[in-house]
Amino acid sequence: QTNISFLFTNFDKKLVEMKSKKTIGLVLIMSTIFLLNEAFSDKKISYTEKHKEIVLRNIGHQLLLHAHDSTSRVLPIKKVNENLYQLEFQTDFSFVTDSLISMVDKQLKASNLPTQYIVSILNCTKSELVFGYEVSDMTGNLIPCSGRVQPKDCYVLQIEFLQNSYAKYLSYFLLLIPLAFVSIVIKRKYFPQKENFELVENQLITKIGNFVFDQELGVLKIREQEILLSEKEVKLLKLLIKNVNQTTERELLMKEIWEDEGVIVVGRSLDVLVSKMRKKLEAEANIKIMNVHGKGYKLTIN
Repeated sequence: QTNISFLFTNFDKKLVEMKSKKTIGLVLIMSTIFLLNEAFSDKKISYTEKHKEIVLRNIGHQLLLHAHDSTSRVLPIKKVNENLYQLEFQTDFSFVTDSLISMVDKQLKASNLPTQYIVSILNCTKSELVFGYEVSDMTGNLIPCSGRVQPKDCYVLQIEFLQNSYAKYLSYFLLLIPLAFVSIVIKRKYFPQKENFELVENQLITKIGNFVFDQELGVLKIREQEILLSEKEVKLLKLLIKNVNQTTERELLMKEIWEDEGVIVVGRSLDVLVSKMRKKLEAEANIKIMNVHGKGYKLTIN
């Protein structure tokens, strides 16, 4: 029976180790995918910028064609800031607001560009807003003054793409997931948590701090070290664990360890046994057997 219990204990440990290795492997794979994605992000941004400029030039071209101008040029696109682009034209033109709205919407949807944006038409000389509207899921579509014809003049077209902050925060969150897993693994491996104690399913193995106390085998295990316990030391430790962080009276300890077996013992024998137990627990600095003067002993786990 003892050998079977020992085999099952080792099997459980190996099973936990296998699960830990799989977890670490999964974390490494997720981290690698994310880092590779970030490594190629500059190329994706470069492509997106060029694609965006071509689409915006096409919007300017369609606007001139609608004004019956097939010869004038759309001047180079200006990037005012991260999300704001400006189109300027070689000659003056007129436009119908509804046609402008339709052209911009059609081109952006067909080109897989952001579909939330603000469009502004400014007067070249005064930089005054002549016409503007907003397409946004957050505020709803704000399109005032539609259905009007704007006279021929010098205009500047600005399109500001509304940044999707949720996607940005999501990318940060995805980065935090593998980092959190790695942190947990490192913490458990190199900075073990100062647990009090926990019982394993078979009720014969108790975890005390970093010790594993096998009651049936009479062994304390910590890392690669095994510390053998005498029968009386096993009884003492079981009683102290039962009342962890509380005082266990001397009379109870002496009764349970000796007197129930018909042995009459003096108090000094208990003190000697506790002293031996303290030495065997020295490998775990957070576990102490405290002497409660005139009462008994207390097992403390910090």
